[in-house]
Amino acid sequence: MYAMRLSPSIDLRTPKPTSVLPRDPSRDSLQSSSIVHPRTLPVAFGPVVRSSSLDCAARRRISALSAVSQDGHTLKEELDDSPVLVELQPIGSESQFDRVVADAQQLDESVIVVWMASWCRKCIYLKPKLEKLAADYYPRLRFYCVDVNKVPHKLVARAGVTKMPTIQQLWKDSKKQAEVIGGHKAYLVVNEVREMIENEYTA
Repeated sequence: MYAMRLSPSIDLRTPKPTSVLPRDPSRDSLQSSSIVHPRTLPVAFGPVVRSSSLDCAARRRISALSAVSQDGHTLKEELDDSPVLVELQPIGSESQFDRVVADAQQLDESVIVVWMASWCRKCIYLKPKLEKLAADYYPRLRFYCVDVNKVPHKLVARAGVTKMPTIQQLWKDSKKQAEVIGGHKAYLVVNEVREMIENEYTA
C-alpha cells in the first residue's frame, strides 16, 4: 500500500475566513429611502355626523319653546340627545286616530297628522324630510301618518282630505287647527309645516 501525502498548503482543521466586502453607502441610502414611516401614510377619515341639536332649526326651537319639562330639565337639555330623524307613526284605523287625538288633548299637546298615499310619488319623496323635521320637535310633538287607502273613507272625509299630494294637519283639542298642502317643492313644504308648528307654540 502507498501512503497518501497531504499538501502542506491545505489545513483541514481551521477553515480560512471568507473575505467581507465593504458596505456600499449608496445602497444604505436607497434602502432607507424605500422605508415609509407609518406616520407618513395618508389617513382616511369617516363621514362627519352632525348632531340635530346643533342645527339652526333646533336653535329656533330652543328660543320658541322655552318651557320646562315635568322632571325639571330645560328643553335645551332634552335636545342634546335628540335623534337625527323620527319615523312617522302609522295610523291604520279610525279608532286609533281618535285615540291619538284624545291622548294629545289629555296631555294638552298637539299632533301632526300627515295624510298620504302609497301611489303618490310626492308623498314618498316628502316623507323622509318630514321625519327629519319630526326629530327637531321630538318628543314634545308627535308626528303620525295615515295612508288614505288603508283607512275608511269616513275618516278621510272627516279630516277634510279631498286630494293628494300630502296634506299635513295640526290637531289640538281633538280639532284640526291648521294644515299645509304639499303640492310644491319639498323644502317649501317643510318650511311651511315648521311655520305652522311655531305659530301654534307661540300663539
